[in-house]
Amino acid sequence: MESHMMLTWMLLCLLLPLSGAQNPAPEGVLNCCEGDVLFLLDSSGSVSSYEHSRMLSFLSGLLLPFSLGEDQVRVGLLQVGTKPQLEFGFDTYSSQSGLQGALRNIKPLRGDTNTVEALRMAKEWVLKPGGAAGARAGLPRVLVWLTDGVKPGNVIVPMTELQEEGVSVLLVSTGHGNYQVLRQVVSPPIENHLYFVDIDDMSIITEDVRDAIIEIIRAERIHVRDVSTNSAVLLWRPVLSGLTGYYEIHFGAVPAGGAVGGGNVTSPSTGGIVYQRITQSADSSSVRLTGLKPDTSYKATLIPESNEQKFNQLSVTFRTQPEVLGPAVVTVSESGPSSVRVSWGPLQPETITSYYIEYSALPRGKLHAVTVSGAQNSTLLRDLQPDTTYLVTVTARHASGKERAMSVKVCTEEVTPALADLQLTTVGSDSVQVDWKGSVAGLRGYWLTWEGQHSSGGQRSSFYLPPDSLSTHLTHLPPLARVCVSPIYRKARGEGLCCTAQFHSDALSYGYQL
Repeated sequence: MESHMMLTWMLLCLLLPLSGAQNPAPEGVLNCCEGDVLFLLDSSGSVSSYEHSRMLSFLSGLLLPFSLGEDQVRVGLLQVGTKPQLEFGFDTYSSQSGLQGALRNIKPLRGDTNTVEALRMAKEWVLKPGGAAGARAGLPRVLVWLTDGVKPGNVIVPMTELQEEGVSVLLVSTGHGNYQVLRQVVSPPIENHLYFVDIDDMSIITEDVRDAIIEIIRAERIHVRDVSTNSAVLLWRPVLSGLTGYYEIHFGAVPAGGAVGGGNVTSPSTGGIVYQRITQSADSSSVRLTGLKPDTSYKATLIPESNEQKFNQLSVTFRTQPEVLGPAVVTVSESGPSSVRVSWGPLQPETITSYYIEYSALPRGKLHAVTVSGAQNSTLLRDLQPDTTYLVTVTARHASGKERAMSVKVCTEEVTPALADLQLTTVGSDSVQVDWKGSVAGLRGYWLTWEGQHSSGGQRSSFYLPPDSLSTHLTHLPPLARVCVSPIYRKARGEGLCCTAQFHSDALSYGYQL
């Protein structure tokens, strides 16, 4: 009979840590909080294996509902013995499965109750913000001490130092420790942070201890990100997750920035500001506010509404980005075969620090760039290819780091060299041989014109010659006819040369050479 009862007792001890892990998560706890919680667990020789397993079972049920992770709740466990030992730090477990498995496998240390050394480790290492293995800076830190109350040592001084550094201290005692001493080590209010309970009745304080921790690390905070000229994203901890209810968001411009448009109401929660109202479901944690005005201060208020629990209203103020202005117009002047002047406006030297001009030949030319001051409204682009289309982009760089650009296409002029030489040779009494020099790159042909003097009746004739022509024979010309030859290019004619035909015996050859 005695052996049968002993076996039953051993099975009970093994199953106790598992029972807490099977409880469903209470509503309203998931995603509620953000902070680092360190448990100081007495596992010295004064604590029996049974008591140790009951404490671990209590921790299992206490922690099960919390969401774990870098932006949620992080948990550490420091055991007290002759040589205190950190079983796991804040960055060890980010899931409940891992944490619950660790709690089932922890063994007691035994030895003396060296709580003072354990508190030194907590203060200088585990709970120290910003360290490699320490707590996160700017977030709540909590120390929960589980003890049987037997000879903890002089803990008042180190506990006071922890509280002075911003650590909240809770205590659960399963023995009959000195109440006057223990009440001095917990953070106020004492009635919410100090618990005396029999080892077999720890489950009755689970909810109270959890609520006390939540009260400290509840992430009742709201912040804004992705603020632009006309929108912003509002984010908050979803404190209503698991509860029935909804979020009501009020937002509006502060009076100095002007009121918000249609569908507005005056709200006491926003200090009398005319606001817009939107609602979000209980499981949401963000909303995008749109239709805002540039360079304007806004106030946003989050109101969690639930019949099951009361939550504080949270408010945040922010200012939208000023409208980023760039060049409103870009023009081109002084265009030549190898350079163009690019101008832009209007100037805004009070906000724009510089202009960045990029240009490249289309379709895939090499990219060039030049930077000019914010007080300059034009620049001359040099060393360009003739008769080429360029894409030019003028970017205004603001002091805020923002940029705004405008692009235009510009074309360089075609190179149109003048005719280099023209010569007429008389052949008979009314004919001439016309010779010239040409054959430059891009030449499309020649345009030849001859015109008689007024005394000859104003005769005139013009015709085209192909680019490989360098001479032609003209007949039936009137006396003193003027002959002109001009080179023809893709877009225009080049400068031509003219000579007058003189039909007399002593002028067989004449001409003009440039």
